[in-house]
Amino acid sequence: MTPLGLLAPLAAAAAYAAFGWRPATRWIGTAACAVVLATAVALAVTVTGSAPVTALGGTVRVDALSAFLLLVIGAVAVLAAAATPAHFDTEIAAGRATARTAARHHVLVSLFVAAMTAAVIAADLGVVWIMIEATTICTAFLVGQRRTRASVEAAWKYVVVCSTGIALALLGTLILHVVSAHAGGNGLDLADLVALGPLLDPDATRIAVALLVLGFGTKVGLVPLHAWLPDAHSQAPAPVSALMSGVLLSVAAYAVLRVKAVSDAALGPAFLGVLLAVTALATLAVVASLLLAQRDHKRMLAYSSMEHMALVTLGAAIGTRAAVAAALLHVLGHGLAKAVLFLGAGRVLQLTGTSRIAEVRGLATRSPVLAGCLAAGLAALLGFPPFSVFASQLGIVTAGFAAGRGWEVAAALVLVLVIAAALIGHGARMLLGEADGPAADGPRAAGEGAVRTGVTTRTAVPEAPVLVTGLVACAVLGLWAGPLQPLLDAAASAAGAR
Repeated sequence: MTPLGLLAPLAAAAAYAAFGWRPATRWIGTAACAVVLATAVALAVTVTGSAPVTALGGTVRVDALSAFLLLVIGAVAVLAAAATPAHFDTEIAAGRATARTAARHHVLVSLFVAAMTAAVIAADLGVVWIMIEATTICTAFLVGQRRTRASVEAAWKYVVVCSTGIALALLGTLILHVVSAHAGGNGLDLADLVALGPLLDPDATRIAVALLVLGFGTKVGLVPLHAWLPDAHSQAPAPVSALMSGVLLSVAAYAVLRVKAVSDAALGPAFLGVLLAVTALATLAVVASLLLAQRDHKRMLAYSSMEHMALVTLGAAIGTRAAVAAALLHVLGHGLAKAVLFLGAGRVLQLTGTSRIAEVRGLATRSPVLAGCLAAGLAALLGFPPFSVFASQLGIVTAGFAAGRGWEVAAALVLVLVIAAALIGHGARMLLGEADGPAADGPRAAGEGAVRTGVTTRTAVPEAPVLVTGLVACAVLGLWAGPLQPLLDAAASAAGAR
């Protein structure tokens, strides 16, 4: 089995560049993402319990960890791509976008998906770095797509902060290359670096690992270089926000896990375990403090993404096979739930013309289907059963106590409860109550598929099948993740879990 199906996003980008966005091409992006998902499933079956799949002379290597991340990319990308035509139908009808804008969007999104795919199948750490930097270039134009002052400012902030982080990661990569060469290694091949771990110079490796974690941690959304995330996610179009939150952060976390495997082999698990635990707790503390007074619902979801990436980082810090497997399951569950919520939030923005929490009221009255999906998505994100985030959070907590990391887990739980209270409060204000004010029954809502009934306006939700599919997938994973368990265990081992 070769990963040739992973070239589908590049083919989609070429098709949109050649033919533009029109009825004949509107589903090409979704089909390409479906090919990525199907290829990921086939590769996952192939590599579970067997040797990695290699291609292109060993420059491409897919092991269990790579295959699992491909599943995450494919699943979330399918949801985001399937909701994109309805998103642009509304934007074009309202005069906020053109067919040319839609075509450019699809080209950039296809390249974005291709870059993330390449990052997780690359055998060389240097190529991983290049592909993660490529995601910054693609998404910077997508963040600023609306060309408003706020979106352009967010795009520049994203570029500056992430470029700073990626520069630190480049410095760490170069140092690690020199260390590997002195140990007789084969450049930056990830498997070779892990095998050479005991021979790597410990002092230089510590510096390289710290720089790499700080650099890639910038793209994960971890403290201290996290300031780009709420601005970028709040200004990007909803399908792009779904991809950035549900997949891009996870791909950067994948890079951190690869670095952790090298660090554990060279320095033992204590060094990076402490660094990751401190970073995770600091990120949770920042999120808890900022969410309490949050006024923008897209920024609220962006801060929530930081929370969940912090929990994934905490699982990596614990470092046992059970903890890392639970963290990986958390990546998938969070990606599905957050895609649903960002797509739903984008629909709310189209209906009301605002992302301010105080100006969105009575969604349950105005759009029961949309409100139901958002409520279920929040329940999934908060870790209520039967959704998979409940199982993964429980797995991380259980593994933490079993590994003797009880105080870190307890501190994280306290902060997670504060964050949950803030999310419930903000969500309840938007979903419940009477729809009032200009946003409740104004021309923007009535002009976007609204169906007037009495004194209320009930709106159609063309993305509803996509939202329901994401929620059902998240619930099924929580109730029955059995087929994934061997892959999760193998992926945890590939990440260096002990």
